[in-house]
Amino acid sequence: MPQLVTPTTAVHASFLDAVEEFEAEGRGTLQDNSMLGRDIAVYGPRWREPAVFAEYVERTIADARPESPRPQGFVPSTILWYVAGDTFLGRLSIRHRLTRRLLDWGGLVGYDVRPSARRRGHATAMLRESLPVARALGHERVLVTCDDDNVASRKVIEACGGVFEDQRAEKLRYWIATA
Repeated sequence: MPQLVTPTTAVHASFLDAVEEFEAEGRGTLQDNSMLGRDIAVYGPRWREPAVFAEYVERTIADARPESPRPQGFVPSTILWYVAGDTFLGRLSIRHRLTRRLLDWGGLVGYDVRPSARRRGHATAMLRESLPVARALGHERVLVTCDDDNVASRKVIEACGGVFEDQRAEKLRYWIATA
């Protein structure tokens, strides 16, 4: 049964397969300003090296610590991976606080499901499983956003109790209670 876990080197091979799927749909380009896009741009083919992947896993885990280095404007985030055995299915980020940009555009929770695992309920399960974690981080409710043309993500958010607040530019903004 899939579950959210702390990033682990145990899924190295399937993580690499997932990255190839993400890249095939255009992730990791200069226009991709997401956390996943940034990671692909920085690590790219170097992820194949076990030591580099282990370093990436440690850096990803460390991102939850306030003192960890991160790009300007980024906040501490708890990163969790959604896995079934040794198969990487997706990733989820719970940001520890909102900035102006996250309030308007990114939200507190973001998630990515690898293309070959989509439309199987994984995103809904990931988001649901993340709510107690967000609560433990001090969030009574979380802001989740999606593009206005992303019907699948909108359905995921609403299935998890998302209450629509408004639209800012192309982003729909929903709040979900964590209790």
